[in-house]
Amino acid sequence: MADVVLDDRPLVFEDLVAWFEKGCKPESQWRIGAEHEKFGFNLKDYTRPAYEGPSGIKAMLEGLMRFGWKGVYEGPTLIGLERGMANVSLEPGGQFELSGAPLETIHDICSETGRHLEEVKTVADEIGIGFLGLGFDPMWRRDQVPVMPKGRYDIMRAYMPKVGNLGLDMMLRTCTIQANLDFADEADMVKKFRVSLALQPIGTALFANSPFTEGKPNGFLSARANVWTDTDPDRTGLLDFVFQEGFGFEAYARYALKVPMYFVKRDRYIDASGKSFEAFMDGKLDVMEGERPKLKDWADHLTTIFPEVRLKQYLEMRGSDGGPWSRICGLPALWAGIFYDKDALDAAWDLCKDWTSEDRAQLRKDAAKIGLKGQVAGRPVQKVACELLDIARHGLRRRAKFSAGMVDETGYLSELEEIAESGLTPADRLLEAYHGRWGGDLSRVYIEQAY
Repeated sequence: MADVVLDDRPLVFEDLVAWFEKGCKPESQWRIGAEHEKFGFNLKDYTRPAYEGPSGIKAMLEGLMRFGWKGVYEGPTLIGLERGMANVSLEPGGQFELSGAPLETIHDICSETGRHLEEVKTVADEIGIGFLGLGFDPMWRRDQVPVMPKGRYDIMRAYMPKVGNLGLDMMLRTCTIQANLDFADEADMVKKFRVSLALQPIGTALFANSPFTEGKPNGFLSARANVWTDTDPDRTGLLDFVFQEGFGFEAYARYALKVPMYFVKRDRYIDASGKSFEAFMDGKLDVMEGERPKLKDWADHLTTIFPEVRLKQYLEMRGSDGGPWSRICGLPALWAGIFYDKDALDAAWDLCKDWTSEDRAQLRKDAAKIGLKGQVAGRPVQKVACELLDIARHGLRRRAKFSAGMVDETGYLSELEEIAESGLTPADRLLEAYHGRWGGDLSRVYIEQAY
């Protein structure tokens, strides 16, 4: 979803807070944005595509331009595509991401996603690659993943090992599905932030789809979710301060201000990794002595913070593994059903309002390891997931957004409801296949899970 247009003047703290406030909008203007990443692989040997070459990511980007996409460049290097308010971005290991436009209904999102995937498949078939919907690369080591030529990624790759053990895995070997939603005012933002942050691990469990690493089971149902527990404690996690009295835009701005920087972007990326945005505001950033930040720098800085729910000028749901075409629309449907109906939002808060910080932390840990088989505050996670989906279904029904065929949005929850009712995550099903009909041959995943 597009941010409000940024101006270029130097900042004071009140500007940082006001930047978030600009995201407030009346219910009539609320929209939904969907994002998803996918792994490319060479059809001949399942290796990850390099940037260059006839079967490379650059060729993929160039091939999509026939469908009206315009190139985004960093110097002479093609690093992404734009079409209207949607974009395709170049992720660190060549993961292919669609960041969709802000749209009114889940029907619109599914239409946009379907069009994109059909275009991708058309070009991919021509150049000999495929795309895989999983949360973690099932086969290849870090050193076997080609690195994409983008300035900010060079800075991040050098910094990540200083602050965590799995940051490079996050960059190179994970894929996610994400949903972005709006808020009316600060109070509405606070309630939605608390609900979604507490319940994000339920989404992690429902979408858990990454049980393999380097060709064998890894002991997790969502290896992607586990990666985030050891990436960088300064910029990840469940943000307990969100649940404290007095939380609002100012509190989040103070938190973000304390998160160490990665870079400053001018005509190139300037390495500011580990440095203080507060020092930058005081004109004391040693790599840009005397220069002060602009709103664009603040917006860039906010993109380098990675909690399970992220506040920008909307809220980003960040807790779910990548998956097949059929589940991409399920995540925005889940959160739209909860966020965009008052009764549903109240009911979702009732599910989690009495959870402690320890409850939330344990749920996050269990979601990655055992999916729907855990407990939270004495209740089975599977039962909480079923109740959450029921709340979302009623919220979507009351929302009453119909397709041209007069079908509402509730059908997009069907696959998630089947997962919750069975108690078996997608990862559980993959492990059953691996130990059963695949006979331990993980190459089968590239056939059964490809788009």
